[in-house]
Amino acid sequence: MPLFPDLRMRRLRKSHAIRSLVRESQLDVGDLIFPLFIVEGKGIKQEISAMPGIFHFSIDRLAAEVDELSRLRIPAVLLFGVVNNKDEIGSPALDPEGVVQQAVRAIKKAAPQMIVVTDICLCEYTSHGHCGVVVNGDVDNDSTLPLLARMALSHASSGADIVAPSDMMDGRVRTIREALDNNSFNHIPILSYAAKYASAFYGPFREAAGSTPQFGDRRSYQMDPPNVREAIREIEEDINEGADIVMVKPALAYLDVISKARESFNCPLAAYNVSGEYAMVKAAASRGWIDEKRVILEILGSIKRAGADIIISYHAREAAAWLAEQA
Repeated sequence: MPLFPDLRMRRLRKSHAIRSLVRESQLDVGDLIFPLFIVEGKGIKQEISAMPGIFHFSIDRLAAEVDELSRLRIPAVLLFGVVNNKDEIGSPALDPEGVVQQAVRAIKKAAPQMIVVTDICLCEYTSHGHCGVVVNGDVDNDSTLPLLARMALSHASSGADIVAPSDMMDGRVRTIREALDNNSFNHIPILSYAAKYASAFYGPFREAAGSTPQFGDRRSYQMDPPNVREAIREIEEDINEGADIVMVKPALAYLDVISKARESFNCPLAAYNVSGEYAMVKAAASRGWIDEKRVILEILGSIKRAGADIIISYHAREAAAWLAEQA
């Protein structure tokens, strides 16, 4: 192999055009999914204090937001419901006239081309804030599964394009797949939160979704952060159960897991650039400590470089505008 001075690596960094020509991975707006928080009521567009630039929307305010996202060429949204009245088993999640079910119909009416992904989990709807049914102080895996299947069916019946179970119960992908297939929804893909870690980066989301556990934590069902081999087992199991797309969450602190998953599996791979990652960037940018645009695009680019095909990010809206400027 040639060495300096015959080899000069900087030749391929000389200009923007040359750097673009030899770039190994490319972030594109078509990779992005933008999360939306849907609340009950009317006329509501209220900023979430821990997530500057992210809002709670009532259903009647969705059309304008989705129209703007479509203009930016963002292809998909991920919906989370925020409700006032909750119970022990999260029954508002199953209501055909629930906030997410209504939001799906409103979005598909306003922007039929927009891909609508719905979060399948009970934590936003349970009075205790856990992701499943609590029995004797513990989240009971098997009694939660039928409720998740009913929730997924309700969303599919409302017009959701993809359902995304995030609960981390064992066997939920198989249960949801069977329920969809047995009710003429065999065309609906499952995007599984396959490797979802018990992360400290979820704090701002729990304010946004009102889903903070009222006791204990979620470490008995979400993954232990030091583990990567376990993540590969989880992903493999979900693929075997029928997941069409698998996800690693969070993204930025788990780039090694994304990379390992990309090496191990050929199916579409998503990563969730979560609320705490977003909030840290916004906080530092507000103090003038970082170049916000460059940092955001660098973070999203690193997630793409690690191997993610799809990136769920609260930065998607602003990133889409910046990518359009570069085109």
